[in-house]
Amino acid sequence: METKSSPEEHSKYYIDCHCHLAAEEFVNDVDEVVSRAREHGVEAALVVAENGQEFERVMELSSLYPGFLLPCLGVHPVQGNPPDEQRSVQHTDLGDYIGVIEKYADQLVAIGEVGLDFTPRVARNAEEKDTQRAVLIQQVQLAKRLGLPLNVHSRSAGRPTIALLHEQGAENVLLHAFDGKASVALQGVQYGYFFSIPPSIVRSGQKQKLVKQLPLENILLETDSPALAAEKQTRNEPSNIRISCDYIAEVKGVSAETVRRVTRENALKLFPRIRQFLQPR
Repeated sequence: METKSSPEEHSKYYIDCHCHLAAEEFVNDVDEVVSRAREHGVEAALVVAENGQEFERVMELSSLYPGFLLPCLGVHPVQGNPPDEQRSVQHTDLGDYIGVIEKYADQLVAIGEVGLDFTPRVARNAEEKDTQRAVLIQQVQLAKRLGLPLNVHSRSAGRPTIALLHEQGAENVLLHAFDGKASVALQGVQYGYFFSIPPSIVRSGQKQKLVKQLPLENILLETDSPALAAEKQTRNEPSNIRISCDYIAEVKGVSAETVRRVTRENALKLFPRIRQFLQPR
């Protein structure tokens, strides 16, 4: 059950709507990472999977830190180990894992991380792009069937991702770390989609322009830990969510408290099961 603290009390807390704490970068110190996040006001963090091999670890983390690490399962458009072994997703990467997602459906906050990645080194031809689309469509339809939101990747594919989601009737969508033009993002806003902003905004002119154009009512916070830290080549973690919040406040000309409050409200609107799983503070 959600804590019955006042709205003013909740404005002190952040929700990290997209992170990868199941990644190998956190194998040795996830407990310390979680402790730092809590100390810095993180109320909950949505842990997304990139491939079926991570599913059990994501669910294990949600059991170890109930009401704080909230699970999302999905198959990412990029598979393999970076940088040399990365490749575009194939149908077999999803395969039987749909059954695993269905098995855990009642415990999930969203389906993710799913999406499209048309970076030339990943999607090398039209066939690979078509396969990415087919895998995404399967997961969109799965999310609709299970009544779950989508946590979406769209690197170098902002316009086609938004178009596909809309064509497939996806209504509850988070586009994380969107790297496209603000004008494309605003089409997503018209469809009711949300956009989450990582700490790398402090060094990204593209994300700064994006935040200027997006309504605050369509913005959420994320870290994408261990990636997209404020400083390049450093490990990101959920405690850094305040960096996103403070920079958005600066760009929007509002208080950090306002950004915390509104983005928290947005997260609960898009991911209603967060409210179900939150623990009293």
